[in-house]
Parts: sequence; C-alpha cells; structure tokens
Amino acid sequence: MHNIFDYLSQELQNEYESEYDLSLKKNFSTPKIYSGNGDLNKRWYVYFSYRDPDSGKLKRQTAIYANANKFKTKEDRLSVLVTYRKSLLKLLKKGYSPYSDNTLVFQGIIDKDKKSMPIKKLENVAEFNIHKAVVDEEPVMGYKEAFAFGLKQKEKLINDTTRRSFENRLKNFTKWVEEIHPKVKGIDEVNKKLVSEFLSDVLARTSPRNRNNFRADLSSIVQVLFDNDIIHANFIKQIPVLKAIPKRNKTYTQERQEEIFTYLEKEDTNLLLFIKFISYNFLRPIEVCRLKVGDIDLKNKTIKFQAKNSPLKTKIIPDLLIQELPDLSKMNKELSLFTPDEIGGEWDTALENKRDYYSKRFKRVVKDYFGLDKDYGLYSFRHTYITKLYRYLVKQSSPFEAKSKLMLITGHSSMSALEKYLRDIDAELPEDYSHML
Repeated sequence: MHNIFDYLSQELQNEYESEYDLSLKKNFSTPKIYSGNGDLNKRWYVYFSYRDPDSGKLKRQTAIYANANKFKTKEDRLSVLVTYRKSLLKLLKKGYSPYSDNTLVFQGIIDKDKKSMPIKKLENVAEFNIHKAVVDEEPVMGYKEAFAFGLKQKEKLINDTTRRSFENRLKNFTKWVEEIHPKVKGIDEVNKKLVSEFLSDVLARTSPRNRNNFRADLSSIVQVLFDNDIIHANFIKQIPVLKAIPKRNKTYTQERQEEIFTYLEKEDTNLLLFIKFISYNFLRPIEVCRLKVGDIDLKNKTIKFQAKNSPLKTKIIPDLLIQELPDLSKMNKELSLFTPDEIGGEWDTALENKRDYYSKRFKRVVKDYFGLDKDYGLYSFRHTYITKLYRYLVKQSSPFEAKSKLMLITGHSSMSALEKYLRDIDAELPEDYSHML
C-alpha cells in the first residue's frame, strides 16, 4: 500500500525531471521581465532561454509581449507581465518545450483544472502575442519600478494612513540611494548590505524605533517582490530588529486632570469636548478625528468608529458624555464632528493633519499654561480614565472579573492585550505591603 510520502516523492521527481535532463543540465532558464529601465516608450516583455535539442545549449526564445504594452503606467504594465511570467514558469515546469508538440502537456493542464478549452499548441493558447526579439544583454528591473509595483500590490490591503507611511519611507530610501549610491539602478543591486547601511544611517539620525519601522516597511515591500518572483529572497528578514524602549504618555493625577478640565471650561470648550471623547469613551485621538456626525446615535446611545484593531467598532456612549453633546439631529450626517471652530462642520484635510492640529492646540492651550513636559499629551487622558475605571472595578470584584468588564468598555481585542496595556500604564498596583516587611 502506498502512503502519502510515496505520492509526494513521485510528484517531486516528476517536477524535477521536467526541469532537468538526465545529465543534470537545466532545460530552461527562469523567465524574467524586461522593463526598459522604466521607459514606457520601450517595449516591455517576458523572456527566457530553453535548451536546444540539437546544440545542447540554452537558446533565447521568442519574447512574450501579450497586451502589456497597451498599458500606460509602469505599475499596470508590470502587473500584467508578472502574471505572464508566473504562468510561463508553471508551464515550463509542467514539461512545455518550444521544440516539440505540447498538446499532451496542455491537455494535462486542462484535465487537471477541469476546463473545457480546445486543445491547441501553447503558442496559440492564452492569446500570447509573441514577437521575435533579439536581446544582447540580461535586462534587470529598476528598483524604483519594482518598489512602485510592490506598493501598488499592497494598496488594496492597507488603509490610506499606512499607504502614505509606505510611500514616505520608500521615498526616503530612494532619495538616500540616489545621493549615496547613485550608480545603483537595478532591483538586483538592492541587497542586505545596502539596506543595512541605510538603516544604520536612519538610526544615527533618529531612533531605534524609527529604524525598526523603516525596516518593517521595506521588508513588507520586498516580500511582495519575492512573492511575485521579481527577486529571489527577502533578505531584509535577515537584518535584526533592534531593541527599542517604547515611549508612552504619563497618566495625569486626579488633581491635575480636574485642574485642566476646569481651565478648559473657560478657555476652550471645543478642545475640552474632544478630550472628553478620549476620556469617557476611551477613544484614541486619531479615532476622535475620524468621527462624523452620523457616527453618533443619540437615540440608542452608541458610537461607531474605525478603531486601530478593526475596521468598525461600536461602543455605548455614557450619559456623562451625552450630557455634553449639542443637538446633532438637524446636522448633515457627513459633516466632521470636530472642526477647529465648531462641532459639526466641513473640514477638508488629511486625517493626520487633524490629529496634529489638536495635538498642537493642546500644547498651546494646556501644556504651555500648566508647564507640562513632553511625557504628557492627549493620549494621557485615555490612560488616566482607564486607570480610574480599573481601580474602581477591582474594588468591587476579583481582578479577572474587573478586567472582563473593562475589556468590553475599552474595546481591547483580547484579555492578554488588555493586561499588557494595564501593566504598561501602571494601572495595576499592589496593596500596601508594609506589614509583610
């Protein structure tokens, strides 16, 4: 009786023999993409070599253009050719040869995929528009074009904020390469040594945390290139992550928090309401900036918002906060809840600009007045009120019960995430242990 290992071994042997002959000479080269160094006026194509049965040498075959050159952007053109390249490599591994009739090869693919496609030779299948091409050198995709392709592939998987972060870090890396290593052009020249040198420069100018963020984003893009067979490996994974001490805002004392609220009742009620959404609903500042009038349901006392760890979350609005809200019933649901001058209005600017605006406003109005240092900010109010709530709950029940109730209120995705957060903000403190000493 055959087991699964026998089957897998046979499959491996079949694929091995399709790529190599008995003398262990490779029958074909890995298909590559010629991108004209990013020049859209040139013809882009997929090319490969196959061993000539008469001479026994690898011989360049006809280039595959298909409809790639109809596209007018580098990303779209590259996306088409990557698809053709992967399909061609699959066919070569299945046994396709430009020197023989491939009817049986293609019939096997049809049978496997259960498709009702007429049997044809490969040259007439998949609408390959094949043209003769003579290439004197091995062209390599430019690293700028490769990064643009990688970013385009990730666009649909990330939000706008993350996309801008990727764009900014790729732009910084590209600028550095142009200044420090102007001769580097191809993606094959971007290697571990080059990226390590760049990350060392980032570390010298900024911080370990920023250096690690650059490493993470570059690695993510390079992984896309590897997944699409544009490069042979994600070498950035071999670059270690540096230990970085996280920065967090300190928690306000009860006295300081009350002083700030009393002061803002006279000086800036708009900013005070912004802070109360952070304090009473435990939202992050950027989550408050996202809010629209339509996200507030006063009838059911709920609020919907895009959170850090989920596309959409719903929380109750405590009566303490509802009492602070103006009448929203007659306002346009699409208006921004918070604007510089009013509650419920037009504010056409990027989300990051909104967050930065309120951070600077808080510094100007509150921090400068009270003499608070950089360790205190808007985020400190979230820490302060979660600490308050936890310490109240833990007096009424066991720590586990208190955390279970708290998790429903704060919106943390798991108990372990909440426990880590409570440790980070020092919300959990022991009782006086003097009697133990």
